[in-house]
Amino acid sequence: MAKASNYGAFMERFILQPSSSSHELPLNGLTFAVKDIFDVDGYVTGFGNPDWARTHQAAMLTAPSVLAVLKGGATCVGKTVMDEMAYSINGENKHYGTPTNPQAPDRVPGGSSSGSAVAVGAMLVDFSLGTDTGGSVRVPASYCGIFGIRPSHGVVSTTGVIPMAQSFDTVGWFARDPEILNRVGHVLLPFPDVNPVKPSQIIIPEDCFRLLSIPIDRVTQVLIKSVEKLFGSDIVKHVSLGDYVEDKVTSLKPFMSKENQTQEYNIPSLAALSTAMRLLQRYEFKNNHGEWVREVQPDLGPGIRERVWEALGTTDEKIDVCQSLKTEFRSALTDLLGDSGVLVLPTVPGPPPKLQTDPTTLESFRARAFSLLSIAGVSGFCQVSIPLGLYDNLPVAVSLLAKHGSDGFLLNLVQTLYGSIKEQVEVAEKTSY
Repeated sequence: MAKASNYGAFMERFILQPSSSSHELPLNGLTFAVKDIFDVDGYVTGFGNPDWARTHQAAMLTAPSVLAVLKGGATCVGKTVMDEMAYSINGENKHYGTPTNPQAPDRVPGGSSSGSAVAVGAMLVDFSLGTDTGGSVRVPASYCGIFGIRPSHGVVSTTGVIPMAQSFDTVGWFARDPEILNRVGHVLLPFPDVNPVKPSQIIIPEDCFRLLSIPIDRVTQVLIKSVEKLFGSDIVKHVSLGDYVEDKVTSLKPFMSKENQTQEYNIPSLAALSTAMRLLQRYEFKNNHGEWVREVQPDLGPGIRERVWEALGTTDEKIDVCQSLKTEFRSALTDLLGDSGVLVLPTVPGPPPKLQTDPTTLESFRARAFSLLSIAGVSGFCQVSIPLGLYDNLPVAVSLLAKHGSDGFLLNLVQTLYGSIKEQVEVAEKTSY
């Protein structure tokens, strides 16, 4: 019965009181949970795997990001289940059980911040902290029908958080409404006070939306109509992002493969971007954890085991190209967006997969997902996933991206747009596409 009452979201429950209970504090009265990748003084940080927990001591300090939200007035109520070693976007954990997706109990909750997303989606907490390296906040947010932010890379401290791959690791958070998402941002972000700004342009990359397995209009029209209602139609622009990236980012060439060009479900330049990102991620993961994996030989679940051991075989070939690619891609995307432009993307290519789907059958879905997820990953831009109700009784989401350091602007924009988005979702849910 314990699982039914907490949806299997928690590793352990405890109470950390806020530093002060002043009513003036931005997070006063709110509760939150933290992914079991954050250090909390006196608790072992388990990293999703019992062999890791068994071979590590209790933390002596609490991660600064956790301390910041306690100082902001929130109360921590426990640590949440995560995918082993943060190496999955699925949300299944063979050791601790898979947190139940509150929107779709027969589907995966998404990972690796699975328990943090479920705790918010199931209304067990007001917000939660997770991490996003390859998509570990954005994916579970979209699968569980809630808001999730991957902030600009490097703006929220990752001290006291077990690293996965430092070139991409970020501390993100989840909430059920954009107002609380924004309030947490005011506490965690170094430059949150941005007046709501009208975006200079809202860019819709048509090719990225063709990766969707549900009707494109169900996602794009909800957003476009909301934008037009608030800001007018002249700021909406349509582009082919794949062509733009292929033209502007020459350091992608070593990662372009014949295979990428022939797979109809992919955009060659974005598939190449994803290949480069995952190579650097494997290399950094090996440097962080290879020695421990070889020494302990941990018991790892299906899919994760293969990825971890593949990472341990990574060499430094092409790693220098990955670093220059990050710089070149960020610059190209900054040029495309300008100062206050926003890029719209599907968060993921479709609804959450069914529980215990064979990992090999998910390969094409993963490939399309990482083509989309690597855009913020490689650029370091901030991205918010926004819930758009249900299609065929399964959660739908869309994402907005803004340039590095525009997190406050993006959170304000999401909050401004969401009233109108909700109205459009209600219309869309009554319409068959």
